[in-house]
Amino acid sequence: MGVAHKILIVNGPNLNRLGKRQPEIYGATTLADVEAMCRDRAETAGLAADCHQSNHEGEIIDVIHAACDGAADGIVINPGAFTHTSVAILDALNGFDGPVIEVHISNIHKREAFRHHSYVSGRADAVIAGCGVQGYVMAVDRMAVLLGAGDG
Repeated sequence: MGVAHKILIVNGPNLNRLGKRQPEIYGATTLADVEAMCRDRAETAGLAADCHQSNHEGEIIDVIHAACDGAADGIVINPGAFTHTSVAILDALNGFDGPVIEVHISNIHKREAFRHHSYVSGRADAVIAGCGVQGYVMAVDRMAVLLGAGDG
């Protein structure tokens, strides 16, 4: 078997607080749990997952730039609050040639009006929202399909 496709799982601000921050919205699962789920599912799907979280917009952009330069074949991103504010993250994603899947734990369309708009959705090949942390697993499965590693 050849080298597995590499995917980048990017989590934005405050997602390091999963399991502690607003569990009524985000649940009790920690970011470490989510990352382990993603790595396990990726391995099962014939992918290799690299996970990254930052509370800093520039650091997220740097990680996306590394993906643009060959560090990843696909990106799964939960930009957190940067979803609604960051043209800079959108611009970085627009420079990436592979598939991009946007994930949100909560259904952003059932929340405050300012959360209804996503800059990232303009670049995303798929958007998964409101499925809890299971949305990440769904995104990895879809990424496998988009990269030709899984069933369509």
